[in-house]
Amino acid sequence: MSERHALTRRIRRWLVFFIVCLVLSGLTAFPLVTELRWTEDLLSASASPVPEHFPGLMEWITRVREGLDTIEREQPFMLYGTDWLAFAHLVIAVAFYGPYRDPVRNIWVIEFGMIACAGIIPLALICGPIRGIPFWWSVIDMSFGVFGVIPLLIVRRMIKRLEVLEQAAAANPPAVPASA
Repeated sequence: MSERHALTRRIRRWLVFFIVCLVLSGLTAFPLVTELRWTEDLLSASASPVPEHFPGLMEWITRVREGLDTIEREQPFMLYGTDWLAFAHLVIAVAFYGPYRDPVRNIWVIEFGMIACAGIIPLALICGPIRGIPFWWSVIDMSFGVFGVIPLLIVRRMIKRLEVLEQAAAANPPAVPASA
């Protein structure tokens, strides 16, 4: 197996990982109310250390669940916003098929993803306080950008190396044996 082929396979594996994470993240936004009820039940279970050791987390989860229950009961159309959030994740995941097919030509999608990951930080720092989100929750939100950019940085570095290999291959094509 050539180095170019092996590198392309590694790039594709990282991209599949990233796409799967985006899709899962998006799909979890659809059943948000149910998920939050399950989370609260799990965290408040008798075997859980959360209420005793992390009462602030427990209070926040309960507050958010109560808010979502109220919205679901009184203004269910507001949950349409989380449907759009889910849809956006799915659409962005589809965009990463371009680099999967042709990494060098579509490196811009990787760079776009890196910019989006960086944009999470100012969004959380600005909008979190405006919306009354606890700082520690904004830190959790910012971690999605930090952890999301890691595979993209790895993929970008590999794509740059693949680009060099492709340029070298184009500059030095293999010799074709002369026919007699």
